[in-house]
Amino acid sequence: MPYSDLPPQAFWRSCRETADFRLDALYAPRVRLTPGMRLATAGSCFAQNIATHVRASSLHLVEAEPAPALMPPEVARRYGYGLFSARYGNVYTARQLRQLLEDAEDAALHEEAFWTRPDGRWIDALRPNVEPEGFASLEEACAFRRDHLRRVRAMFDAMDVFVFTLGLTECWADRATGRVFPVAPGVLGGSYDPARHVFVNQGIAEVHEDLTEAIARMRRWAPGLKVLLTVSPVPLTATASGQHVLTATTLSKSVLRAVAGDLAARDPDIDYVPSYEIITGTPFRSRFYNDNLRTVTAEGVQTVMSVFFGAHPALGGVPRPDNLHALPAARLDEDGGDICEEALLDAYAEPRP
Repeated sequence: MPYSDLPPQAFWRSCRETADFRLDALYAPRVRLTPGMRLATAGSCFAQNIATHVRASSLHLVEAEPAPALMPPEVARRYGYGLFSARYGNVYTARQLRQLLEDAEDAALHEEAFWTRPDGRWIDALRPNVEPEGFASLEEACAFRRDHLRRVRAMFDAMDVFVFTLGLTECWADRATGRVFPVAPGVLGGSYDPARHVFVNQGIAEVHEDLTEAIARMRRWAPGLKVLLTVSPVPLTATASGQHVLTATTLSKSVLRAVAGDLAARDPDIDYVPSYEIITGTPFRSRFYNDNLRTVTAEGVQTVMSVFFGAHPALGGVPRPDNLHALPAARLDEDGGDICEEALLDAYAEPRP
């Protein structure tokens, strides 16, 4: 019988009979990590936790845009330093990642990606949260963008592993150019114009193509690069798809999980880390979510990191980083410590009568 020799973790019942649902068997990495390996991180809000733990581990976190030496940690975090390996803010979609890499290679700036705020200040619409006070002029915004792209490109000359957390399939784009934004026009700056802006909800083929091209480009810069993919367990704050937010979330995460799984199955140097399954899995009865059923608790984050680092014994155990999440709530995802533009959409929800 083909099922007679399978290990216990292959059966739902035998997993259910253990208190932790055999978490130690959930992740069997093919990409092996060893002390001193250079990791770079990017992705959605949840990915900020990865950088925090890698920094406290025996791995080396690539930091292409470190904070100024005398800047207090809470200020540095508010200005987008230390959240990821570069100061790109949240990269929610595979297309956003692909376009970032294209821009880094070509040192390209885009007129449609600089917005003004009601106070007259300018923002970089491709990383709208990294300068909370905005820029005094378009010229200043462009200068900061050029420096950022230079650092992103240089980052790939100093890494062994790239960790990317897929967050969303939904995004807003400029109709004329296809440039995608991490936040809808009008939320943090600019203004929504239906003649200029279009809602995009990527399917499997589009996400697969964008992520495949992004990885290929990175490997042209860094031959032998290994990639770890995860899917954010954080549900959508809001959907513009016309669906119920629950079904929209399920579709989005299913697309991302399918793409990550397929790429990992095809390439021995691409691995999938099951953070999504750990947080959302029915065996855990939503225990890893805060009361809003959206943001992830500290226990949930630590459980994910315990599984991840526990599968790499050469790294010497699970790191215990200091808690750096001490920011005003307006800049944080509700009940969480992650800086998240998408969470700002919650302000548009109509109160129930």
